[in-house]
Amino acid sequence: MPRIIDRYLLKQFMQVLVICFCSMAGLYVVIDAFGHLDHFVDFANENGNLLIILAEYYGYRTLEFFDRTSGLLALIGAMFTVTWIERHQEMVALLAAGIPRFRILLPILIAAIGISLLAAANRELVMPNVRHKLALDSKNLGGDKSADLQPSFDRETSILLAGEKVVHKGKIIQHPNFVMPNKLTTYGKQISAEQAQYFSAQPDRPSGYLFSGVKSPKILLTAPSLELNGQPVVITPQDDPELEHDQVFIVSGVSFEFLAAGSTWRNFASTGELVRELRSPSTDLGAGVRVAVHNRLIRPLLDATLLFLGLPLIVSRTNRNPFVAIGLCLAVVTIFMVVVIGCQSLGSSGWMQPALAAWLPLMIFGPVAISLFDPLRT
Repeated sequence: MPRIIDRYLLKQFMQVLVICFCSMAGLYVVIDAFGHLDHFVDFANENGNLLIILAEYYGYRTLEFFDRTSGLLALIGAMFTVTWIERHQEMVALLAAGIPRFRILLPILIAAIGISLLAAANRELVMPNVRHKLALDSKNLGGDKSADLQPSFDRETSILLAGEKVVHKGKIIQHPNFVMPNKLTTYGKQISAEQAQYFSAQPDRPSGYLFSGVKSPKILLTAPSLELNGQPVVITPQDDPELEHDQVFIVSGVSFEFLAAGSTWRNFASTGELVRELRSPSTDLGAGVRVAVHNRLIRPLLDATLLFLGLPLIVSRTNRNPFVAIGLCLAVVTIFMVVVIGCQSLGSSGWMQPALAAWLPLMIFGPVAISLFDPLRT
């Protein structure tokens, strides 16, 4: 059973955490909502209550906000909790009672690590399941408006996937124009249509894009399918009776989510999905995704390192002013984040190995955090 002091410290920690999160998230919501209020009003005029729309939109946004700020929130909660008990001489009283400093801080450390693990669960389990909501912006709240498409290259088939626009609702590409490699140019260099819809892999069919209203080459609609290394890549109505007379199916391992989201796709994908895409022969994700995978693995360790860097600066007899705690917190977080972001940028741009770019901040700050925190164990 937790002792009274443990419950007291946990209560203080959670109060500070909730207040900080609500304040920071509320400030973000107010600034962002007023900047795009006209978009929300226009959408509400056609689709329902404005307050419900705002609550749903920013309810999903708070998941992303919590993911980005969880480490900072845990540090702020711990620092202010310790500052509070030091300011009221409660730390001195507990030490005088013979309770080790580490034992006093233990519930705070456990709670802060728990916040880091909760953020990891949110990142791996919750956000990937609502990515279609997180991918929408205030200009496209219903997901039925078109957005620009960034062409992507399918490394397995050497097909360049391009088009004018994408519509998230229905996974549709407007006016697709796929450029074929030399081995698949029997009927023409490009295949274009009115629209293409993405279908994930099924037991009887691989993943790919269903072209409807094929405009060119027209001969493709009455010709045999095209194969690459013995596998069908461009399936025509002649070989698939389920296709209509103006449809063709182009096999591709490049998912619609990756094609539509571009570089932001990795922000809402789970670590397992990132690893699968890295192993996929169709997609070339670059060094940035490899850095992101390593960063996902060590994120809880980085949060713990930041916590162990900040707490020793507060647990002292000379730092009882809460404003001093704020200044120290900002200084520690700024230096830490500059190094982390700098290493990730170097890894993504190819100046550093992805694994080293992700682990280097831990190598730099880990020993410092341990040395600073070691005196608090007594």
